[in-house]
Amino acid sequence: MARRSSLESLEEQLRCPVCLEVFSEPLMLQCGHSYCRGCVRSIDMDPLGQLQCPVCRCAVDGDSPPPNVALARIVDALREINEPGQGPPETCNQHHNPLSLYCEEDQTLICGLCGSIGSHRAHKVTPISSVYSRMKEDISCLMTNFQTQKRKLEEQICKMAYNKSRITNESDVLKWVVRKEFGELRHCVELEEASFMQKVENTASTLIASIQTQADHMSQLLAKFQEAEGTLEALSNEGHLDFITKYGSIAPRFRESQQREQRKERTYSSISFNPGFNHSDIKMTVWKRLHRRVLPAPECLKFDSLTAHPMLQLSEDNTSVQCGVLVNRLPNNPERFSYSYCVLANRGFSSGKHYWEVQVGEKPKWRLGLIKGTACRKSKLPKSPEGGVWLIGLKEGRLYEAFSTPRVTLPLMSQPHRLGVFLNYERGELTFYNADSPDELGFIYSYQAELQGKVYPLFDVCWQERGANKLPISLPHPLTEAYGD
Repeated sequence: MARRSSLESLEEQLRCPVCLEVFSEPLMLQCGHSYCRGCVRSIDMDPLGQLQCPVCRCAVDGDSPPPNVALARIVDALREINEPGQGPPETCNQHHNPLSLYCEEDQTLICGLCGSIGSHRAHKVTPISSVYSRMKEDISCLMTNFQTQKRKLEEQICKMAYNKSRITNESDVLKWVVRKEFGELRHCVELEEASFMQKVENTASTLIASIQTQADHMSQLLAKFQEAEGTLEALSNEGHLDFITKYGSIAPRFRESQQREQRKERTYSSISFNPGFNHSDIKMTVWKRLHRRVLPAPECLKFDSLTAHPMLQLSEDNTSVQCGVLVNRLPNNPERFSYSYCVLANRGFSSGKHYWEVQVGEKPKWRLGLIKGTACRKSKLPKSPEGGVWLIGLKEGRLYEAFSTPRVTLPLMSQPHRLGVFLNYERGELTFYNADSPDELGFIYSYQAELQGKVYPLFDVCWQERGANKLPISLPHPLTEAYGD
């Protein structure tokens, strides 16, 4: 009874989901589900040869699904056990004895006489009960493996569905971000376009109004000349007596008017249309202004008093620093610079994009940039990327240089009073700009570095040169200043 119940349970597991009969020539789809060959052929396919799995609804290739060999063997074994008339006979055809043994070599059921005196006497034989237990265990293992593979496939399909859903959601979010960012860029470009158009229209209207004023005045003068010409022509047609009589009152008046206009020399010179920019500069100007807009918001930095050299004097709010003349009595903590007249910002960076600005004014000598947090501060500053320091600077009030290897002289056309520094940590980019203009940034120099660990904005005030270099370096507060629209 228990055996029959187990076989019925096994049979239920081996039914096709479409026809609900025991599998016949089972085929396995790409999604992992199996169906009878005839059932697969009955499922409609689209023009691309794809069909939809009735269980998981996935679209799979329906042209040539492979046979599920393991499942077919299990079905065949079940049929051999269950189907009456098709299984092996219960008695030996030769000796008519009960089939009690199994020949391992020929893989067939035999009786005791077949195994002792018959054709199987030299073969390895096993009692049916042992063979049955072994085969049942094998079938059970096959079923377990089949079910395990089925669960794994179902888990993979679920993962794929989740992954597909996640990608869809992430792509929707990214598309929203792209639309938002490009919308802001378009708005910025539209503002720049409106600004350029306003300049063109204002310049054109001013020039046209000026020309129109001159044209109106000359038209009035022309009307006077035409009137005078008509009067003189009428006088010329008078008789001798009338001509002589009227001449004295007309000719002198017109002669005086004519001489007065000749003295004014009313000669019109063509006016050139110059709106203050060249059409070839529009793209570059807009790009520079957009560059200013798309940078991260300026960091709100202050100087870190714990790192300042003992001769540096910091303002009360730690936003301005200059080199003094006396050494301050300060603790010689590990963070403090002991040799170079330097100070760090109160914030370091180990990831992300950051932008900050520094006011150097008319100071004739300074250096600023970035330093690794592990760089030595108790000896002379290693002014090179190899020493973990990336700097640009000014000396003698006129010579700008980048402290790369070798050093590079920077041919700046104008002296920047405010500098912008942009750090892209992940890409290892450190870029310096002339930030004097609130609308655009002028490129100065860029470093490419492999950054690891925390890095800090560095400010080298330099020796005060007996007062010649006493001007401070300051950190503008971004919240109190305008940085573009």
